[in-house]
Parts: sequence; structure tokens; C-alpha cells
Amino acid sequence: MHKLLIFNDEKLLLRALTHRSFVNENFNESGHNERLEFLGDAILNFLSGEYLYGQDPEMAEDEMTRRRSALVDEKQLARFATEVELTFKTRLGEGAKREGGYHNPNILSSTFEAVVGAYYLDKNRNIEALRPIVEQLFDSVPKDVMVVRSSIDSKNKLQEFVQSNGVTNPPKYETEQIGGMSHSPEFLSKVYVNGKICGEGKGRNKKDAEKEAAADALTKLKKRGLSI
Repeated sequence: MHKLLIFNDEKLLLRALTHRSFVNENFNESGHNERLEFLGDAILNFLSGEYLYGQDPEMAEDEMTRRRSALVDEKQLARFATEVELTFKTRLGEGAKREGGYHNPNILSSTFEAVVGAYYLDKNRNIEALRPIVEQLFDSVPKDVMVVRSSIDSKNKLQEFVQSNGVTNPPKYETEQIGGMSHSPEFLSKVYVNGKICGEGKGRNKKDAEKEAAADALTKLKKRGLSI
């Protein structure tokens, strides 16, 4: 068993592995893992930022931002989930299972975040107990893969584009769930530049929807020369 799954409080681990779809079909269950997912997301963003800060003293802030996005995006977190053997440990509803939930990157990445959050709590909120485990996972990501993936983050590209064209305020995103099942939601994101809507995008989570909106806005703005 991977060390990230060794808990003092097994009930806390069980909560981290419990997807909303399981609770919806089992009314005796007390709760799902979404609050833990929120906590784990915040912890991973901090640890990835600190990790990259120590990698190269010459790395600029914008490059660290792009690489951090690559380290903690949905696809990479789903890979981490597989690496620590979470694939078939997540408690899913029968509908989610039938739709391939065990291999759904959104579910895998969310479960990984929840487990990270739960592990932190299980170790008396001592981040030093978690740091070496997470950094070992970060070390497993090939540097060339990280560089390639960070270079194509559409949100970063959009921000760089508007700034290079004299827009001082960063793009703003409004994102909401518009449909889908609880285990497979769909989100719509709208991105605004200088208060005007410039692009829209859909995705299975907020991050993907915002990236699609940014890519849409970037294409449109380049075509019309940033006439906003």
C-alpha cells in the first residue's frame, strides 16, 4: 500500500474516498469528499509552488506559474491517483461505475486531492508529514513534459496576450455548473477582458471550462486585433 494511504483514522480515509454519487445512492452515508477535495487543492497549490521555487533560482515568476499549473492540472493529478493506486479504491455510485468512473480523470484527480487533504488532517495538520510524499510524486514528472505542458496553458497565454496589448487588468472568469450528473458535471465559463465578454468554454470541471474559454477568447482577440 502506498504511504499516502496509511492513516491513523481509517474513517477519515474512507470519507476521502467517498464520491458524491455513492452518497446519493446510499442514504445511510453521512458525507462525501468534496470539502476534503477543496482542502487538498489548496495544499497542492502551495506545495507545488514551494517545490518549483526551490528547483531553479533563475526561474521567473511567470514560468513558475505555468509549471505549477502543469503539475496540478487534472490530467497530472489523475496520473498521481493511479500511481498511488486509487483507481479502484474510490467509492462510486453504480451509475458512475457504469459510465467508467474508475478511469474518469475528473473523479481520479478530485479523489487524489481529497486524500491529500485528509492525510494532512490525519497527521495533525503537519504539512511536513505530507511534503516528502508529494514532492516524490512531483519528482516523477519528467521535466520536459512539464515544460511542454506548461507552455500551452491557454489561461496564461491569454493573460500574457492582453498585457502585451496594454490591458492592465487580468481576464476575469465567471464559471457555473450547467448540467450533467453529480458524478459527471458540465461547467460553462465566460471570460471577460476590460469588462467585456470575449470567450466561452465548457468542461467537466471549472479548470477545464476556464481553459476552453481562454482559448476561445485568445482566438477571437487575435483575429480582431484586441478590439474590445
